[in-house]
Amino acid sequence: MDVRGNAAESQSARASPGPRDHVLGPDSHMYVQGYKWVRWRVWCCRLAAALSLGLLLIVFHWQPRLAVLARCRSCPLALADILLITDSFGRRHVMKVLTEEMEHGSVDLLGELEDNDCRDTVQLHKEEKTLLRYYLFEGLRYIWLARKGSFCRASVLNENWTRKDLHSFQKGLSPLEQSLRKRMYGPNLIDVPVKPYVQMLFEEVLNPFYVFQAFSITLWLVDKYYFYAICIFIISIFSIGISLHEIRKQSITLRNMAQFVTNVTIRRNSGVEECVSSEELVPGDCVIIPPEGLLLPCDAALLAGECLVNESMLTGESVPVLKTPLPTGDGGYSSETERRHTLFCGTHLILAKGGGASAVAVVTSTGFFTAKGSLVSSIMHPQPTDFRFYKDSAKFLLLLGFVAFMGTIYSIVVLFKSNVTWWELVIRSLDLVTIAVPPALPAAITTGTIHAQRRLKKQGIFCVSPPRINICGKISLFCFDKTGTLTEEGLDVWGVMEGGAAGFSELVPDPSLLAPGPMLSGLACCHTVTLLQGQPLGDPLELKMVESTGWTLQEPEGNGDALDSEFGGHRVLAVVKPLSQSTSTGQAVAIVRRFPFSSALQRMSVVTVAHGGHSALAFLKGSPEMVAGLCRAETVPQQFSSKLRSFSSEGLRVLALACKPVDERTDLGTIERCCLPRREEVEKELQFLGFLMLKNLVKPESAGVINVLRLANLRSAMVTGDNILTAVNVAKTCGMVGVDEKVIFVNATPPTAQSMPTLEFSLEGDRATAGQTAIVPQRLYQNGFDYHLAINGKSFAALCNHFPECLPKVLLRATVFARMAPDQKTQLVKELQKLNYRVGMCGDGANDCGALRAADVGVSLSEAEASVASPFTSKTEDISCVPLLIREGRCSLVTSFSLFRYMSLYSLIQFCSVLVLYTVRTTLADLQFLFCDLFVVTLLAIVMGRGGPSGELHPHRPSASLLALPVLGSLLLHTGMVVLGQLAALFITTSQDWYVPLNSTVFGVANLPNMENTSVFSLSAFQYIIMAVVVTKGYPHKKPLFYNWIFLCLLIVLFALTTWLVLYPGPFAGHQLQLHNFLDMDFKMLLVAVAALNFLVCFLVEVLVDKGILNCLRSLRGRRQSKKQYKRLNVLLCESPLWPPLNETMSPTEHTVIHCS
Repeated sequence: MDVRGNAAESQSARASPGPRDHVLGPDSHMYVQGYKWVRWRVWCCRLAAALSLGLLLIVFHWQPRLAVLARCRSCPLALADILLITDSFGRRHVMKVLTEEMEHGSVDLLGELEDNDCRDTVQLHKEEKTLLRYYLFEGLRYIWLARKGSFCRASVLNENWTRKDLHSFQKGLSPLEQSLRKRMYGPNLIDVPVKPYVQMLFEEVLNPFYVFQAFSITLWLVDKYYFYAICIFIISIFSIGISLHEIRKQSITLRNMAQFVTNVTIRRNSGVEECVSSEELVPGDCVIIPPEGLLLPCDAALLAGECLVNESMLTGESVPVLKTPLPTGDGGYSSETERRHTLFCGTHLILAKGGGASAVAVVTSTGFFTAKGSLVSSIMHPQPTDFRFYKDSAKFLLLLGFVAFMGTIYSIVVLFKSNVTWWELVIRSLDLVTIAVPPALPAAITTGTIHAQRRLKKQGIFCVSPPRINICGKISLFCFDKTGTLTEEGLDVWGVMEGGAAGFSELVPDPSLLAPGPMLSGLACCHTVTLLQGQPLGDPLELKMVESTGWTLQEPEGNGDALDSEFGGHRVLAVVKPLSQSTSTGQAVAIVRRFPFSSALQRMSVVTVAHGGHSALAFLKGSPEMVAGLCRAETVPQQFSSKLRSFSSEGLRVLALACKPVDERTDLGTIERCCLPRREEVEKELQFLGFLMLKNLVKPESAGVINVLRLANLRSAMVTGDNILTAVNVAKTCGMVGVDEKVIFVNATPPTAQSMPTLEFSLEGDRATAGQTAIVPQRLYQNGFDYHLAINGKSFAALCNHFPECLPKVLLRATVFARMAPDQKTQLVKELQKLNYRVGMCGDGANDCGALRAADVGVSLSEAEASVASPFTSKTEDISCVPLLIREGRCSLVTSFSLFRYMSLYSLIQFCSVLVLYTVRTTLADLQFLFCDLFVVTLLAIVMGRGGPSGELHPHRPSASLLALPVLGSLLLHTGMVVLGQLAALFITTSQDWYVPLNSTVFGVANLPNMENTSVFSLSAFQYIIMAVVVTKGYPHKKPLFYNWIFLCLLIVLFALTTWLVLYPGPFAGHQLQLHNFLDMDFKMLLVAVAALNFLVCFLVEVLVDKGILNCLRSLRGRRQSKKQYKRLNVLLCESPLWPPLNETMSPTEHTVIHCS
């Protein structure tokens, strides 16, 4: 969700701290509170910071809100120096209000600002000065608007521009007006800050993890654990250095991708063309685009000429797009609805054609307000990941903190009874906290994700959001685009069928065999194909269509006057003509106007003229349903629906064509000048021409991947802009719909002046007879999942608006979503997420960008290595990357669990060892801590995550909850086994005939070496290795342990080393580790045997927990409903045998309501 709103629509803040100001956007909101500095409070905070030795400043750094409340008082926004912003995710940000002096009277030049409401007027030394008040948040500039009583995004100044306004800017801005606008909007830069190392070091060190690490090191130094403290300090410095290097490297990479400065030519209001830096551009500037194109540094509306644009960096779509001039008129302008007339920042303009003049565009957005700026901002400031594993991690650390607190109380009692000094009591107690809560735990659990990211990169899958790798392991539903994703990108022309009032003619398999006429001309010219260095370039469908006619494409050379005069003086964009011009093959036609394809409109059109400018015709091509609706009813054949259903059911891509004559004397001139509402006038009252059928083959990998997902109980759905029958055919071909499964179509209609909204479910094929109608639903529901719903975009919109209670049920059973507009795809993903699905989305084009970013896991099939269209980008051209991504996600999630449990058990093992030894008035030696922490645990944790994913997807997904009964239960049981093992070693030692009690008059390291310490340390060293084996899960989501040969070799080496230390430590190792030299070999073998028994018991406990032995405890509380809404709803639907009611027309007051509580 985008956290930036367009404007603030609320009242200004009140003086009390309670009320908040809402800054509302289209789909999100922020809360803004104003504060003013209070001098005496500031000085009190400075004094408190000095007295606390800077601890107060650290607290303020962690909680900026406390800093604001302590130093400031609440005030209206109009008077605020400091703003406290709460975004839509509940995160708080502190922003400083900035001011900038402006020339007196200059604001009056901007008529859009309405009475100078963007500035304050202050009186300094009896001189009035105009101040612009603003703040910067996530790169965006928010300016104070007095009339609105709030801070608004600077883009609010131009959000109401109309097409007419944009065309009026062709004359250019004056230097003064341009200067004023620059102060309002700021420089045209997508500035990704790269912080200096000193600042990064300061911020990194103040991270709670490193603060705790610094506290631990200080404590160890005070306790004279010099060697261990120095080693940890060196490791921490090394870790910080690597972290800072990586952060800075990523920042530099992102800045190089985002920041771009070039020279552009703009037009001034004086008519002079001036070359300026792109930093100087402001909304309203008129930019002259050179014929050779350029890399665009802003968003701009194209007003004259045509541009061929590569938008792969933003959308992942590798096919260049032809941009056409924005029509004139009074209608509002929006870059989203006018994408075919908008040039986006960061896209590469390959070619610009002005028809004898330069292409002209007007800047509409700059900096972070551009499409590229918005995407870069989403990378810099990602929305918080709502994933249970990450939430439970923090809760589990609190649980360990509670364990440390209880252990500290016990240690204080034991130490007090041992008559230690107060200083040592404090040191020993605090030392126990650093043991129970491992400071390296947050860093350790990311190693699995790092290894998974590296493996994915080797497979050609690039990730810009590593935390989402773990989320891949919990995906429960994957949505796929159709064309270019499930099916081949290219299409083959299957045939043409002309139609009219008399009906359809015979099928013509090769369009080049058509007789000369409107149908052949329409196929040859109704497209946006262009030439680049003599080679046709454009949409693959249109390329195949033009190629099938046998006609050639010619574009004007130089200023194009020759072609213009040949075709009646009209400005010619392109000429299409047969290879040999004769009456049998047809005559050349010139394209004088293009209305490009729009996903929302589902159509495109062109206007053509013949030689001499005569016979002007408008041709339209688009979805059959849309085209038929724009044609005169008498020209549409009666067999239209049956033929369309027949072709679509065969999996063919069906397009319809239509045409109409254009009055060249009255209409053509205004059409060429892009006047509105000329497109609407051109695209109505048309004559239906016929169908064009194209065969879109399913990719050979698609069926196999869908089958893999199906066997793994992962639901798949198709979301496409194609015809619903074509989509159903593809769904059957690739296995989304089984051979024996039924398809039920959902048809919802919005209300009209004469009728209520309706909802109807109909079975595929002929409608059931009256006797069958009551039987079919019951049979369907007896088997649970042997039917699928299919719905189109219009029905989906009506369902959302008028049948919201039915929407969750339809979403639960729907597999095919057809004729979906780009915004509907995004809405669908969000609605599925409301049902608690973890949604994945795989697509390859610009129409999928919104859905890719909204999904929990978005996969873009693109050749770009770092497309910002989605978190994941795959270079493979098929969906085989999806199972791989899910397997890696599951492997990473299981590895993160293993590492979390291992690090927790490591701290609990050491925690228990210290408490046991405290009880007998001794402790672990410095080098014993170092050996366990550094040479055993750290090395094992680093290589534990290297195991790769399993070769197949298991039907059961891994858990994401650290607080689940199996996790907490196994930790509790293993901790019990650890304690019993260490106590057994201690009691076995004290029961020996040769046992000599330690000196009871001293405590701690003064008692080293001793028998108790050596026996407990020896067994605990084995336990670190044992737990590494026990918690490292293999089947079913990871490869078996022996595939991770580095980890296996390290286990063998550490086990051999530990066994050597127990059996034959030698004088050097024994002296350095302060080990007691036991002479009884049978006793030492007994210690090894206890360790082996400890391993067998822990391994058996882990196996039993995995088998679900702890589930018997759940029976005591009774069976609970799933927390996931889609699972609860599925149970209710399975118990409702009469839903969906087939062939019954339902109204909003009649449908069956199924509630999920």
